[in-house]
Amino acid sequence: MRIRVLPRVELSDEEDLSTMLTNEMKTLIRNHSAGMVATVNADGTPAVSPKATFLILSDIQLVFSNIRSPNTVQNIKDRPNVEVCFIDLVLRKSARITGRAKYIEKNEAAPELVGKFEQAYGDYLDAMSGFVMIDVMESEMIFSPAYDLGISEDELLESNMSKLNSIYQIDLS
Repeated sequence: MRIRVLPRVELSDEEDLSTMLTNEMKTLIRNHSAGMVATVNADGTPAVSPKATFLILSDIQLVFSNIRSPNTVQNIKDRPNVEVCFIDLVLRKSARITGRAKYIEKNEAAPELVGKFEQAYGDYLDAMSGFVMIDVMESEMIFSPAYDLGISEDELLESNMSKLNSIYQIDLS
């Protein structure tokens, strides 16, 4: 498995923070906006929950809305460390983002933030009760071992689309 890690760094206010989310990561997140959010329960056990309303606010900040996530929100309020994984199942690569999260009630959120969610996920806006802001502390791209074996992205695309087509019995290409 190939992993490219952007090292954890302590940056001063004057330093450039723009490299935390690479263009490749941002493209993957925009194309596959459902992220698997990992938090920690009160008893120390892991909790992973899919969230499908992610937005990229900047190179160092992500946000998702709270629609139906009381356990995730409570975990974040009590223990703000999170990890999110966005997966491109077809091309067999993912972006893993580690950060610190903060919950903001919808009625306390900046109008600009609510507007971004209205634009992107308008049909769900009334169901949103708040937002989880994630400050990116570390990020990495993870690639399938298939790439190490010399299998190309085009070959993975063809093979995995064929699998999906056979599962759903429709042509997704």
